[in-house]
Amino acid sequence: MIARWAVAVVSLLVLTVTGYGWSQYQDLLGGIGRSDAIRGDAPKSASGDTNILIMGLDSRLDENGHPLPPEIYQALHAGDQQVGGYNANVLMLVHLPGNGTRATAISIPRDDYVDLPGAPDGIAKGKIKQAYGFAFDQEHKKLVAAGVTDQTSLEQQSRDAGRREEVDTVAQLLGGVPIDHFVEVTLVAFYQFAQVVEPITVCLNEDTRDSYSGADFHRGYQQINAAQAVAFVRQRRDTVHPQLNFTDLDRERRQQAFIASLIYQLKQAGTFLNPGRLRALITVAKQNIAADTGLELLSFAQQASALTGGNITFTTLPIVRFGRDPAGEDVNIVNVPEIQALVHNLIGTHTSTPSSPTSPVPGSGGTESGTVDVVNTTSRNGLAAALEHALTPTGFTPGVTSNGRRHLSTTMIYYPDPGSAQAAHTLAAMLGGLPTEPDSTVPTGHLRVILGADYTMPATLTPGDSSSTSTPSASHGNDTEPTDASSLSGAGIPCVN
Repeated sequence: MIARWAVAVVSLLVLTVTGYGWSQYQDLLGGIGRSDAIRGDAPKSASGDTNILIMGLDSRLDENGHPLPPEIYQALHAGDQQVGGYNANVLMLVHLPGNGTRATAISIPRDDYVDLPGAPDGIAKGKIKQAYGFAFDQEHKKLVAAGVTDQTSLEQQSRDAGRREEVDTVAQLLGGVPIDHFVEVTLVAFYQFAQVVEPITVCLNEDTRDSYSGADFHRGYQQINAAQAVAFVRQRRDTVHPQLNFTDLDRERRQQAFIASLIYQLKQAGTFLNPGRLRALITVAKQNIAADTGLELLSFAQQASALTGGNITFTTLPIVRFGRDPAGEDVNIVNVPEIQALVHNLIGTHTSTPSSPTSPVPGSGGTESGTVDVVNTTSRNGLAAALEHALTPTGFTPGVTSNGRRHLSTTMIYYPDPGSAQAAHTLAAMLGGLPTEPDSTVPTGHLRVILGADYTMPATLTPGDSSSTSTPSASHGNDTEPTDASSLSGAGIPCVN
């Protein structure tokens, strides 16, 4: 189930807080589930880098294998404890460079047909998501045959076997990339995290509805609650607009877009400075996530804190085509050497050849052009957020959005000092030749755009521009070629199918 990917990265966000106090840190450390699934002799990342595998299980149970309350099943719109299993339907490798440059999150499509290194249950090749479930089943049967009857021991030892096989399978597919740590999340955690932070703003390219997941969304920016968030990240079909032709690859993008939006909103709302909300997030993390014993949370928090600034890029691994396995099940046929080369390029350049600070990559959110804060003084809701999103691929960094206390007629760009004048002029030209003025109240390194009634988004800079999200055209709602890898910036609120 795709929803767990979103849960997992929210769990990472919980861990990125460095200032919430030692007592709360110790509380989280003492309550989170721990596992020895990472092999002690496994290769480790060098140069201070950290690779973390996010695993979300296709299970309607909690971390201890217990059913959820009936009201949770009703809200999730995903069946009860009889549905799902122990497939790792969400797999994402998060790479945190030791030198502090941009992080990378690599989504691995759940149906990629790959070799299973441990051949669990005698199965040597299968969907990558199945590695966990096959190994869980094999270990569970072995323990029962050995006379183990304690349900907690059966559950956790079987899960450790599943975790170990899934880690090994992913590492093998990606070309022996070290996996230093893992975080595992259950479905209920996503819903509970979303409850803490709702409403959440998302953006879609088209109206869409799906009776299976419960999705019912309109085009553009909108705020959704926790139950709608589950539907948003689970949707993989449209029962009203079949021309959208959804696939699992669209769900990968939904996951990424949701997390990018959530990261952005958590920062804007000051969630990590709100003791009540922070405590609620920690409570959910303690109940519904597990991590390896070697993951030192405070050290990781210090390293990963930059994620809340949108300093992360999401990429989906490419597939060659959709096919079927010998059993007739739908699978993704993949080119393993191509995947390994892509992964090497994505995470092998952060420490050896970081991007030049004078040459921003479009879509990277480079900071040399300045951080852009946008104030909407019009009656058009969502205009500031739309502009922030449209600016994401230009090299400007999305900043704070807000609404003005009174409506203004003229759009202006303000800059703090003479050193920022050129950036202001560049932005002004990009937005259609807007006037600029110095203003000492603008923070250093920032630009402030005041949107007035005369503002019109330039045709060359639109929120749905595929250049910002690598999203296919809205007329199809799906890749014309499934081989294309998808890349999405972690800054701002992206619009997706």
